[in-house]
Amino acid sequence: MSRETDAVRDERVVADGESDLVAPRGAGRMRGLARHRLLWPVLVLVLLLLSNLIFTPGFFEIEVRQGHLYGSVVDIVRFGAPLILVALGMTLVIATGGIDLSVGSIVAICGAMACLRISDLGDQNEVTGVLAAIGLALALSLVLGLWNGALIAGVGVQPIIATLILMVAGRGLAQLITGGQIITINSSPYKLIGAGYWLTLPFSILVALAVTALAVLLTRRTALGLLIEAVGGNAEASRLAGIRSRRIMLMAYVFCGFCAGVAGLMISSNVSSADGNNAGLWIELDAILAVVIGGTPLAGGRFSIGGTVIGALIIQALSTTIYTIGVPPETTLLFKAVVVTVVCLVQSPAFRARVFRRRAPRPLPVAEKPKAEVAR
Repeated sequence: MSRETDAVRDERVVADGESDLVAPRGAGRMRGLARHRLLWPVLVLVLLLLSNLIFTPGFFEIEVRQGHLYGSVVDIVRFGAPLILVALGMTLVIATGGIDLSVGSIVAICGAMACLRISDLGDQNEVTGVLAAIGLALALSLVLGLWNGALIAGVGVQPIIATLILMVAGRGLAQLITGGQIITINSSPYKLIGAGYWLTLPFSILVALAVTALAVLLTRRTALGLLIEAVGGNAEASRLAGIRSRRIMLMAYVFCGFCAGVAGLMISSNVSSADGNNAGLWIELDAILAVVIGGTPLAGGRFSIGGTVIGALIIQALSTTIYTIGVPPETTLLFKAVVVTVVCLVQSPAFRARVFRRRAPRPLPVAEKPKAEVAR
């Protein structure tokens, strides 16, 4: 047999059931890039950032002050770090076919616990005492995540119901910890988590990068990611195949609780106070939006950590853009909802196929075909 020529090896693309079209390799690669799940989120993020240049000419300027990086873009990533963390945990939960509505309450509980312990210290700048408070708060976040996982994977409670219980009760627990008051602290070591700098970068960005790298390492460099997708695709079938689906679901909820706990430390550290009523309020909805915008379906079965990070940055960039262009406060939520709706529609393949592609011509009815063809 003769070797295949380049023309034979070219990709064949079938267009809506019509005749085969021969496309060069370059065209095939461009078409594959256009269908990449991260293309549209990245384009939306770039457009949002560029739109700020109209109102703030120096939006992309980054400068170094006293060895620290400052700039609008840096602030977007810094303020978006807690949302990135919560969205990372939410990604793995949604990938298993579940949902976690309690992350906002876990944010408030962990921030309140850490601030309460630090406020009881004789010296709030004592590193050992601050580390003990942080460790206690993170241990509590693991327990709360374990509670959700036990209800869902062990008892069989529906995820939306189990996490709704902690969403309501957890907010009350946070206010019980703070005594219904705002706990204010003055601790330089604790302030480092959300408002400090290290190696010229905001420390919160470094924490978000470390947790993201850990999630990628565990899910893409080991079989854990494949197991999570298998459980999300069909938990019963994966169980019959020998996968311990309940253990996988339990691990996902524990990780989600941990991420929410770290985000709670960031938020309370940034303002040096804990507010059990308002800390992390509605962050669960922004996290779900970030996951969906990033290309992870709510039905589970597959997930994209990179897409989730981009989705979280889109939401934070959108919030920054809203304030930059001067949208009235009473219409902020409506404006945000409209933009998110447009983003979800634009990245939907079904919507793009219906709006931007021409429909294939309908076949002629038998009565309108030529007589010779009908006679056959």
